Amino acid sequence: MDTAKRGERDAWVRALKRPHPRLFWVYAARSLLGGPLFPFIFVALCFRYHTLRYTFTEEGVTVSWGVLFYKESTVLYRRIQDIHVRRSFLERWLGVATVDIQTASGSAGAEIELEGLEDHEAVRDYLYRRMRGTDAAAAASAAPAAAAAPPGEGEAELVGLLHALRHELEGARKALEGR
Repeated sequence: MDTAKRGERDAWVRALKRPHPRLFWVYAARSLLGGPLFPFIFVALCFRYHTLRYTFTEEGVTVSWGVLFYKESTVLYRRIQDIHVRRSFLERWLGVATVDIQTASGSAGAEIELEGLEDHEAVRDYLYRRMRGTDAAAAASAAPAAAAAPPGEGEAELVGLLHALRHELEGARKALEGR
């Protein structure tokens, strides 16, 4: 993927604040599975849907929700250990997904769940780049520097370094064979 398109997708992810409206229908279907408890489950999930917020900062991602009991969870990008995309049959049919973010906190489940994402692949890719420290901003700032250097200047330095490394390895091999 070219840098311009990746930059656009990253800007979309950083601007993401709310889940897709189709998540409401996923919640409605889940509450139907509660049988006679449908009204209570539906009201709770309705409040969750309307208060669910995402914030992507330079340091990490924050998810918050709640009316009576407010919950806010923040995970720094450098603490992310693994990212999973989860999609039930209903979520696939409605075109949304859940991105689970896990840390090394010791819990078996996800630390944060980003529910109701339409372009879940863009969010997953953004999080992977940020957790590895190779975000689009770093790539964009490195591209002009690479373009400004004359071709072959960096290559000559690399070839010289590889020759020196080969010479050192040959010397170490001869010293080991002499024993």
